[in-house]
Amino acid sequence: MSALSNAEFGDILPHPLPARPNARLALFAMRRMAAAGLHDAHAALALFTSFRAGYRRPLVLMRALMAEISRVSNRRLMVAPCCCGRMTADESRLIRAIGMSMKKAGDADATFQTLLDQPHCLGVLSTAQALSQAFADLGRPLHDQA
Repeated sequence: MSALSNAEFGDILPHPLPARPNARLALFAMRRMAAAGLHDAHAALALFTSFRAGYRRPLVLMRALMAEISRVSNRRLMVAPCCCGRMTADESRLIRAIGMSMKKAGDADATFQTLLDQPHCLGVLSTAQALSQAFADLGRPLHDQA
C-alpha cells in the first residue's frame, strides 16, 4: 500500500475546513453520523456541549437531514473522517447549501439536486432550512448575518 501523493490528496480533499466555527460543528456532526450512524454519541455530545439545554432541536434536525439525504440520494457522497483537516467536494457543497438554504433557497435546492443526483429535493431543502434556523435561533448561525 503506497502513500498518497500531494496531488492525489488534493483531489480527494480539495477544500479547507469552513472558516465559521458553527459550520465546523455541523460538519463534525455530519461526519460522525455518516460514519457511526444517526445516534452517534460523539455527535450528540458535540451539539450538547455547544448548545447546552437547547441541543435537542439541532440534534434531531441533523439526524433528520442525514436520514433524508440517505433516503433520496442517487449517488454516494464522499465524507472524510471527522479528524481530517480538509473537506471533500461533497462536504463543501453540502455545508454551503445548508448555510444558504435560508436566504437563497433556489440556489440551495439546485445544489442539493446536483449533489444528490435527484430532480426533486424539497424534503432535503426544508430539513436543511429547519436545521439552519435552529442553529441561528440558538445563536450559532450557519449563514452570514448580512
